[in-house]
Amino acid sequence: MQLNRLDVAGAFLVTPRIFPDDRGHFLEMFSQPAFQREVGHELTVAQVNCSLSRRGTIRGLHAVALPGQARYVTCPQGAILDIVVDVRLGSPTYGEHVAVELGADNRHALYLAEGLAHGFAPLTDEATVVYLCSSTWAPDREVEINPLDPELNLPWPRDTEPLMSDKDRAAPTLREAAERGLLPTYAECQELYARLDGLAMGGERR
Repeated sequence: MQLNRLDVAGAFLVTPRIFPDDRGHFLEMFSQPAFQREVGHELTVAQVNCSLSRRGTIRGLHAVALPGQARYVTCPQGAILDIVVDVRLGSPTYGEHVAVELGADNRHALYLAEGLAHGFAPLTDEATVVYLCSSTWAPDREVEINPLDPELNLPWPRDTEPLMSDKDRAAPTLREAAERGLLPTYAECQELYARLDGLAMGGERR
């Protein structure tokens, strides 16, 4: 598999090598050596989540307060548009986003480092999303940003009325979240990434 850096630092698009034959196909969805070679440290998996969403749904934008939660996202059934937003105060790309399509046809995956927010919307009638998480669910550290924030102007599908949870619909805009002190700083995140990379280089990480 190949990891390519996206325009928001800490986000990577993962492209697997697919081996088709008359039975179907085979691919490697995740490789720890390939991941560590590009990202700089191993991905610790503490929790695996799975969701099923129907067309029109928007889930997100979600992040986790530091020490945060890294996520490795795949869509084994259907297809989604996944959008990563840089919510790290002081980042050179603060408030900017990248959007990628993940689905059963391309078998791409998305990795986003701690401190980044993301959300997704199905591009098919239904879509299953599976994501590996570096930490377990911590409701007291959840950070929500309204995915319809007009200043972010994210490229969600426009063909249906958005179906969102009450929590996501009531979430603050990015500007409001910053004013409330909910967001991590870029410097704090950089310190965390350096610490993770240092542990990997020292052989102390699992």
